Amino acid sequence: MVGGVCSLEELVGAVAGVRGRLEEVSRAIHVRPELKFAEVYARDVLTGWLVDEGFAVGRRAGGLETAFVAVHRGREPGPCVAVLAEYDALPGIGHGCGHNLIAAGAVAAAVAAVRAVPGHPGTIAVIGTPGEEMGGAGKVRLADAGVFDGVDAAVMFHPADRSVTAQHGLAAAHLRARFTGVSAHAAKSPWEGRSALAAAQLFLNALDSMRQFMPPTARVHGIVSNGGQAPNVVPAVAAVDFYVRDRTTASVRELVERVRRAALGAALATETEAEVSETGPLYAERRNNMVLAARFGAVVRALGLEIGPGDADEPAGSSDIGNLSQLLPVIHPYIQTAAPGTPSHSDAMREASATAFAHDRTEIAATGLARVVLDLVTDPELMAAARAEFTAGREPAGTARTLRP
Repeated sequence: MVGGVCSLEELVGAVAGVRGRLEEVSRAIHVRPELKFAEVYARDVLTGWLVDEGFAVGRRAGGLETAFVAVHRGREPGPCVAVLAEYDALPGIGHGCGHNLIAAGAVAAAVAAVRAVPGHPGTIAVIGTPGEEMGGAGKVRLADAGVFDGVDAAVMFHPADRSVTAQHGLAAAHLRARFTGVSAHAAKSPWEGRSALAAAQLFLNALDSMRQFMPPTARVHGIVSNGGQAPNVVPAVAAVDFYVRDRTTASVRELVERVRRAALGAALATETEAEVSETGPLYAERRNNMVLAARFGAVVRALGLEIGPGDADEPAGSSDIGNLSQLLPVIHPYIQTAAPGTPSHSDAMREASATAFAHDRTEIAATGLARVVLDLVTDPELMAAARAEFTAGREPAGTARTLRP
């Protein structure tokens, strides 16, 4: 070790030293999936590991029961770099997005970085961010509560069917259209009723008709979350839960207004009433910090992983890390943990996220994250370059207090 900075070989050894617990924790979370903001078991397993490694752990960060902040302060002042952990699962699928790997890999990266350079400057943190799925917006809520104040950069990785250093994330609005009608007996006197379900069906048909006139990058999709309670009753209440996505927050806002008018039109045609409301904060588009993404890519390539530069403009899904990326330099590389073509949010991805191959790849991802974290806290030039890129492309406005676009 020279100048307090470890070699890649030393860092590889440090990550290998925690591989056993990485896999143990990942598998424990995988077999016990918990939905957004109910991830009590995952929180306890992750924070228990961090306490064992000497991190100072604070639970219920930002007022969220299953959030946490764990910090390891260095021997001298310096930047604060956070590794982000996600650990919520999906309804009916479990860990079909591989959050068990994200969480275990995040803690492994931070622990290995501290083991490799215990006298590091600055602060190395792990921030547990619950409720990423289903519009939970855990990171948005944490940032609004000031949890990310003083954090200079944040890193995480995501499992996938291919490896890329950067991927665009769409902005997304999480909405519910609620229709209110009049109940009646569906056989004896249906004319006395006004069907909220008919309004919901007409609304969905309107969305189908609108799609060809939306930008090709837009995505609008949803489900009937309430279609009535009995087939012999004209439904007085119905609801459609849906997402509106596009490349930018501005475009999403425009589309939401068009969709809102479609709901009102469906209500007008069926003599019902309609209300469109948010079910969660809007997710902003993702801004990848290419300086840090390139550093991560160079490290994992040196470890033998084939990883492409990615197309920062190619659409993917949406995540609350998009909001965070408007506030500070962030990376969110994708690492192949499943066979090519394996869809995310699927049973196949859930099964892949428990394999030895997935954990081998998570070990590589953790090494890449640990290297970036250590370089950021020990190399002022890298931090300055990452910050300069972030500042140059940043839209005016935005602090942790204005995270909700």
